[in-house]
Amino acid sequence: MKTPDTTKAVSSAPSKRKFTGTDNPRHLRALTVLLNRPIPREQLDSLAGASNSPELVAELRRRGLDVPCERIRFIDRDGCACRPGVYSLSIADRRKIYAWMGQRQKGAKHE
Repeated sequence: MKTPDTTKAVSSAPSKRKFTGTDNPRHLRALTVLLNRPIPREQLDSLAGASNSPELVAELRRRGLDVPCERIRFIDRDGCACRPGVYSLSIADRRKIYAWMGQRQKGAKHE
């Protein structure tokens, strides 16, 4: 049996759904960071103000984003090999987020 390649970025279920947005402050902080750069899980916890960023990412996926996670090869502080995950946004995610942000700005101007 062939072992799957876990070094490739994958999302749990690529989404064809529209991103409907969010008002959740943790989601918004996570999206702000992810729009700027890929980020390891531990840093996403800290910057988003979450203690369980995998669940935060799962919430974003349920809202219509892919948010791939690439497993990288890393040596931890004890010299042990490990495979931490690094989250990023796909091109489709970026398009969905920017479209949502544009709609959000248009709505704010009319209020």
